[in-house]
Amino acid sequence: MEKIGFYAGSFDPFTNGHLQIVMKAANVFDKVIIGLAYNSEKQVRIDKEKMKDAIKKTIEEMNLKNVDVILYDGLTACEAKKRGANILIRGLRNGTDYQYEENIAQANEKIEGLDTCYFRAGDWGYLSSSLVMELWNNGVNVDKFLPKHVVEILEK
Repeated sequence: MEKIGFYAGSFDPFTNGHLQIVMKAANVFDKVIIGLAYNSEKQVRIDKEKMKDAIKKTIEEMNLKNVDVILYDGLTACEAKKRGANILIRGLRNGTDYQYEENIAQANEKIEGLDTCYFRAGDWGYLSSSLVMELWNNGVNVDKFLPKHVVEILEK
């Protein structure tokens, strides 16, 4: 059976921390699907189509041939199941993330029978999309926090 992992998020923007999780997952799973979600509870800062393209370019440059990027709307567990995924992928920065993610993981298991695999953020544990945008909005260079194709979107 092919191991397909589904890594969902708003990725607004997609950071080097997110990329690190994708790289770890790509070494474990036969296929990784990055699901760029439309989240009705979050204000969108960056156009989703542009972010999808930037992530795709980044994945291609990293030569991660078993990774794909999609856009979706609706429940993550349902989309993952529809795409043939048999496990959900989540990144953890700290214990607070674990508490939050574990509640969602339990619900996803009840909804679609999908388990969740956690990967540590490691050196990028302090980094969040919100922090990057706060720095960017205050004139701080964020090149070291984002893949170059994502930086290009911000600069436009």
